[in-house]
Amino acid sequence: MKSKINIPEGTEILDQGPFYHGTKADLRVGDLLTAGFRSNYKPEITMNHIYFTALINGAGLASALAKGDGRERVYIVEPTGSFENDPNVTDKKFPGNPTRSYRSQAPLKIVGEVTDWVRQTPEELEKWREKLAALEADHRAEIIN
Repeated sequence: MKSKINIPEGTEILDQGPFYHGTKADLRVGDLLTAGFRSNYKPEITMNHIYFTALINGAGLASALAKGDGRERVYIVEPTGSFENDPNVTDKKFPGNPTRSYRSQAPLKIVGEVTDWVRQTPEELEKWREKLAALEADHRAEIIN
């Protein structure tokens, strides 16, 4: 399932995947996920990157928190170009990259779907939504785009 990944010189990649993307979009194997959509966390921002993780449950949480009415989905994805550690959750907020989160300006290719991951309880999701609402309300909270 792995394709040749173009890693920019000087970029430390902590693992080679597999990688996952959580969303409520109904997609098929072969579809491409691209940047250019509104942030789930600060909707006034159009994102310059597409985000993904090497943690299935992290992608599952992202799918639960994603905007939209579709069902929660976790796709197995392959980067089609270079990618970097997600600066929104690495070093700036947490030492290293414990969430194994990445981002790319190049599309992610869907190569499969996972249906079994640890889902958050309604109470846990409510706490996450409260945190996100506080972030959205805090105009000082920065998303590195």
